[in-house]
Amino acid sequence: MKRLALVFLIAGLFLSGVTVNIEADNDADLDRAVKLVDDLTAAEFAKNSLGSITVGVVHGRKLIWTKSYGYADIEKKEFATKDTVYRIGGMTAKITALMLLQLVEAGKISLSDSVEKYFPEINTIQGRDPAAPPVTFLQLATHTSGIADEPDDVATYTRGPVASWEQTLIAALPHTRFVYKPGEQYLYSNIGYALLGAALGHVAGEPYVRYVEKRIFAPLGMKHTSFEPNASTQPQLAKGYVMVGEKVDGTVPEREHQGRGYKVPSGAVYSTVGDMARLLSLELGQGPETVLKRQTLEENSQRIVKVHYLNENITGYGIGFMVRNCGALATFSHGGFVPGYLAWGILNRSAGVGFIVLRNVDGRKTHESMSKLACDSIVQLSNSTQTAAK
Repeated sequence: MKRLALVFLIAGLFLSGVTVNIEADNDADLDRAVKLVDDLTAAEFAKNSLGSITVGVVHGRKLIWTKSYGYADIEKKEFATKDTVYRIGGMTAKITALMLLQLVEAGKISLSDSVEKYFPEINTIQGRDPAAPPVTFLQLATHTSGIADEPDDVATYTRGPVASWEQTLIAALPHTRFVYKPGEQYLYSNIGYALLGAALGHVAGEPYVRYVEKRIFAPLGMKHTSFEPNASTQPQLAKGYVMVGEKVDGTVPEREHQGRGYKVPSGAVYSTVGDMARLLSLELGQGPETVLKRQTLEENSQRIVKVHYLNENITGYGIGFMVRNCGALATFSHGGFVPGYLAWGILNRSAGVGFIVLRNVDGRKTHESMSKLACDSIVQLSNSTQTAAK
């Protein structure tokens, strides 16, 4: 009878569109916090239950809990699971930033080096003050290069396959402008991060994509992460949807799987909650140190440019992270948004906890909801570690 009841329980979980994976951490306070995170996620998803959400809690070296809600494919009624693949958009910048830190750690470049030394095509950008100093790697990585967010006629240069992304970037640069002098002001720049990735490939003597696959994805064990759908990611890929009023449309997200043009180092990656947990664990200082040393991470956490957002409590930007205030708690965070997909990775390094949100419905309501969920969840998780420490 007990075995039959277990079968019905598992079937019920599947039919509800929910999969749960818990790795016991033997921490009652953290377990209670995870239950609260589950409740928070369910409540946010109930506000707009189209598509799916997959969330995960990272503690130290481990993904201790993950849960999925809703449909990875609405039309086919296929439920999301812990293995569902989502696009992570701008969270790709965390990976490009990691490449920069690796090359600095290896002594290949310094953060103050001029980008034009390795990628002279940067000089085709329009509007540079002749008296201004050259753009540095640090300025590109912290969005203080003064370069506009996108080129003019952006639609022309944000399409095309990954294989030719660098050629697309080079073609876009003469249609891109300097808005400020380098180092003068913070301005988030997608094309700036693309420039960073291209220049780093030249520093490494290896194309950006190949380097990342060999020296970041492989050693971190990110086996279900890629720059475009492949044999590993395609079968588990969530269908992306854009909110149109109260309905969703998958046309644009489907087309964007054909390639995002120059936006490879700033927004092309596909991944899973498990693989993103490995990246957050590294950022929490849990290694492996063969990928990046703890000391390098510590130094990087202190390197922050002050910024101001009118509608968000984001106060600074470092190499690969934003400083975001969730109430009284200062966190390291980065979001990602492409047509059909939203992603958040947020962590509290002192508490050793992180939270991941992946969603396949893109719109203002879902953006605000998932941003709030990320903040509320990391506060609960951080509070649990503080309670345990008392």
